[in-house]
Parts: sequence; structure tokens; C-alpha cells
Amino acid sequence: MIRVMLVDDQELLRAGFRMVLGAQPDIEVVAEARDGAEALEVLRGVEVDVVLMDVRMPGMDGVEATRHIDGPKVLILTTFDLDEYAFAAVKAGASGFLLKDVPPGDLVTAIRTVHNGDSVVAPSTLRRLLGRFAAVLPGEEPGDVAELTPREREVLLMVGRGLSNLEIAARLEVAEATVKTHLGRVLAKLGLRDRAQAVVYVYETGLIVPSPRPKG
Repeated sequence: MIRVMLVDDQELLRAGFRMVLGAQPDIEVVAEARDGAEALEVLRGVEVDVVLMDVRMPGMDGVEATRHIDGPKVLILTTFDLDEYAFAAVKAGASGFLLKDVPPGDLVTAIRTVHNGDSVVAPSTLRRLLGRFAAVLPGEEPGDVAELTPREREVLLMVGRGLSNLEIAARLEVAEATVKTHLGRVLAKLGLRDRAQAVVYVYETGLIVPSPRPKG
């Protein structure tokens, strides 16, 4: 059973998510909170696997709360006009993000994916985020890319472009398990937590340059 916590200041949204998730045989909503501070307090006494976290809330917002969460996976909810918050949340430790109008089936799949240790990165949405904000967000010192083998670097760049493990395996003509092995070594060498941080990394270090946004 996947234990989920809902963090959102809007009761109506929490009720909607609770109804969708409650219908799943392997998911249980075990806690709720109205803002980041309350979420951190509740987490001290409840076992949670995945936190479904809103970004903008009164008091402590979702980005700040994510920085203080250790253990449960965090899945951020956002809207297009708040994309910069979602980007910052991935940097803060979130395992991915979704739009608030995500179809119920995609929400359930995302929670299961995050619970299994992978990240939820919607390639089209992420490219839109990075193309708009990567150039203006402060960068950090890059890890030692020179430690990567040519194949590991190739895998990293494909991850940065939004390809799934299956798509990378097809392009490289290798087994999907081989891609997972390469990606695991990349994350370890660069000190990255998961796929989401790997995507952020390749843009912030300039390994991939965001395309200019079309005018108009």
C-alpha cells in the first residue's frame, strides 16, 4: 500500500484528489495539510511514502517545505503560470511535478512511479520550463563530468532531452536494463538524486542549451 499525504490550502482540491486516490487498491491517503509548515509537523507523526505538494500556499510554500522533507518522495503540483516554482522545487528535492489539471489516471501512475524510485518528468512541460527559466536561475558548481564514460555522457544527454529509458535503449540498441545501469552510474558520479535532477543538471551546466522561446 502506497501511503500518500495531500498538501494544499484548497479543501476542494484535496477532496478531489482524495476521491481519485481512494478508489485505487494500492493507494491510501493517510494525511493532509493546508500548508508546508503544517505538512512538516504532520510528517513527524505519520508514515508517508509520497507527498502530493502544492507550490503556492499561505505560510510556508511547497518549495520551502520540500527542502525540509527527508524520506518521503515529493510530487509537486503546479500550473503553467507558476512554472518557476516547479523548477525550483525539483532543485529542492522533489521527484517531479504535475499540472493541477492532470488526468486522474496520470496522477495515479505518477504516484506509483515516484514510489518505485523513479521521477515523473513530462518532457514537453520540462523543456518549456527549462527554456524559460534555466538561464535566469542561479547555477551551481557542476560535478565532474569528465568522470563519465562516453556512453554515460550520451545517456545523460538523452535523459536531458526528455527520452525515457525505453527510448534511449532503442536508440543505442541496448537492453533497457543496460540504460538503467548507465543512468545509475551517472547519478552516482555526479552526486544527483534522480532523473529529475539529472535533467536540471544538463541545462544548468550548459551541456544542453535551451532553445530560444518563439516570439509572439
